[in-house]
Amino acid sequence: MSPQDRARVRSERRQRTDAPYAVVVDAYASGKYLIRAFAASGLDVVHVQSSPRLIASLMAPVLEECRSNVVCASDGDIDAVVAELAGLRPVAVVAGAELGVRLADELAERLGLPGNGTALSATRRDKYVMIETLRRAGLRCAEQHVTKRPADASAWAERSGFPVVVKPISSSGADHVYICRSAGQVQEAAVRILAAKDLFEQANSAVLVQSYLEGTEYAVDTVSSEGRRYVCGVWEYQKQMTDEGRRVYDRNVLCDPEAPPVPEVAAYVDQVQGALGIAFGAAHAEVIVTPDGPALVEIAARLNGGMDPAFHDRCLGANQADVTALAYARPEQFRERYADRVYRKRCAAIVHHTSTRHDGVVQEVDEAALKQIAALPSVQSTVVKLAPGRRIRPTVDLPTSPLRIYLAAHDEARLLADYAAIQDLKEQVYRVSR
Repeated sequence: MSPQDRARVRSERRQRTDAPYAVVVDAYASGKYLIRAFAASGLDVVHVQSSPRLIASLMAPVLEECRSNVVCASDGDIDAVVAELAGLRPVAVVAGAELGVRLADELAERLGLPGNGTALSATRRDKYVMIETLRRAGLRCAEQHVTKRPADASAWAERSGFPVVVKPISSSGADHVYICRSAGQVQEAAVRILAAKDLFEQANSAVLVQSYLEGTEYAVDTVSSEGRRYVCGVWEYQKQMTDEGRRVYDRNVLCDPEAPPVPEVAAYVDQVQGALGIAFGAAHAEVIVTPDGPALVEIAARLNGGMDPAFHDRCLGANQADVTALAYARPEQFRERYADRVYRKRCAAIVHHTSTRHDGVVQEVDEAALKQIAALPSVQSTVVKLAPGRRIRPTVDLPTSPLRIYLAAHDEARLLADYAAIQDLKEQVYRVSR
């Protein structure tokens, strides 16, 4: 839907008072596509904000596309928010981003709407609780330890054996994730984590140390309704090693749904979602296929943060946002068209997270360089993450990747050639002063 069409639909619907509603909680980043998908399904959207102010480090919700924005900044606000939403008689409450998962669970439960409930909400946000829940369910997962003391973290790692992974318990996007090969590295990583806030501007209250899972990592995107799932896409993560020894995201490569290990990984993720109570809505899982089989890194009960509807429609035939809206707005159609099925790969596709060595302040975005990238035959779109005045740092994780580029082509050689060409152009996009 074009911006003009969206504006026309919003104008028409604001003149009505009987339109059904969907509630989207914290529609940051790709959550904006849920707002548009519900609108295209014939529902007005009310946005709920779970913090006193918008989180500056995240791509802001497109509030002008919503009927209204309701702030629920503390537990004390929930009763008033429930009463306000109940008066609108919504048909769905969904999380637009990781930050909104727990509140969406509670609002849906209190409004008597389809949702995953609050009984297992902690398993869907706290990574330690998540993995322990899988262990109790008999599913393959990492060994782990949670602590508030760096010395305790390093002591556990020495007993467990190196390498280990050290990370916050509730962040996202590879924020402050370290692969450590010595007790000193573990202690240093733990100190950094405990001194920092997560991506959602919350203080890190504890450190999670996990055994290192050796193998190839995959992302699995799904949509569920009453526990019946559609696998929207499976992507292989290809990473690069930085000079500092950090493994950073480089390419997400679309997998053939019939080729190993996709069926095994999809079946494992179905078990994971059952154990964690994810019966409704979108989910984004990250799984490593170890020599012993799939093991969960983590799962989030929300859209893939890098999901782009037009791109996914082209290479997959559908996108997670539209399928999610359908599952809530017209569940019978979801069951008929998608439930218990798997995507079809329509062409080769890559989501490329570029790295940078720039260190300074962005002075200008070079439009000529962007046009050169856009002119490459397989490039579908480019997300420029930094505006003039923003700080740019050498890439150490997903949040410090400065560009996200979507590529799709029927000729895989064309795709790889364009990826190689981008490596010569990417550092020209930002003009930086120190």
